[in-house]
Amino acid sequence: MTQTISPELRSWIIAQTEAGCAPEALLQSMRQVGWQDDVALDALVVTLHAHLAHHAPDARAALPVEVWQQAEALAQQHVPGADDGSAAGAVPRVTFPQPDLRGSPRELDLGDRVVPVWLHMRRPQLAVFGDFLSPEECQALIEAAQPRMARSLTVETETGGQAVNDDRTSSGMFLRRGENELVARVEARIARLLQWPVENGEGIQVLHYRPGAEYKPHYDYFDPDQPGTARITQRGGQRVATLVMYLNEPARGGGTTFPDIGLEVTPQRGTAVYFGYERPHPSTQTLHGGAPVLEGEKWVATKWLREREFV
Repeated sequence: MTQTISPELRSWIIAQTEAGCAPEALLQSMRQVGWQDDVALDALVVTLHAHLAHHAPDARAALPVEVWQQAEALAQQHVPGADDGSAAGAVPRVTFPQPDLRGSPRELDLGDRVVPVWLHMRRPQLAVFGDFLSPEECQALIEAAQPRMARSLTVETETGGQAVNDDRTSSGMFLRRGENELVARVEARIARLLQWPVENGEGIQVLHYRPGAEYKPHYDYFDPDQPGTARITQRGGQRVATLVMYLNEPARGGGTTFPDIGLEVTPQRGTAVYFGYERPHPSTQTLHGGAPVLEGEKWVATKWLREREFV
């Protein structure tokens, strides 16, 4: 049975926390009355993180110091992968790649470029940024990729390898991290946007979709229950965030879809779509796909962020 995080549950979490109940005790109480572990943790993390981040300092003033410190710590945690050495059921602290959108800014100054914030959602962790790449950068990325394009592969978590998948009908290639000045400049900008080290990113993948090409809905994280995931995550841990950058504009179709929330982002040259997944679980609501291109062609560049240095 599907369990829903209702406004009443969020209000109860906030009221109990303000009354001095420790977040870990709240989590245990929710489990005891039948809440599934992932739903209970999700409700607690999202509610407390939003309450503390977007109502400070009033929200903090209503809480005992030790309680809001525990709440902040819990909001930075996630369910671990099998390769982190933690005990079963433990919830260790981690950091998380995300833009600094506190105070609801209209734009972000990234040093070499000021980008407008077009959309920001807290659940899922998602944002759309305009003019992240210049027209010249978009064209240069396409030209750098064109001679090296091949049929796109998908990561196979059952084996830890890669294979052609009928769900993905684009062609693509990877630009090595820092392989030229353009790539290094874009990667440094991504690092500043998402407050995440350059070395924790995979190479930029450039994809080309001709008419009819698509990528059916999928998750970018590696399924922790699959036997090949341990091998894949040896290179830098789980994927924890994605940045999709549109390099051109198809005449029709080709949007990035998020079926769980009914959202489709229309490709516009230079625009970037960010979404983060603090743990490898569908409750992050990051199921997404590339809708079929109906007219014209689509070029995108994708950057995946890992937990640790990607080697």
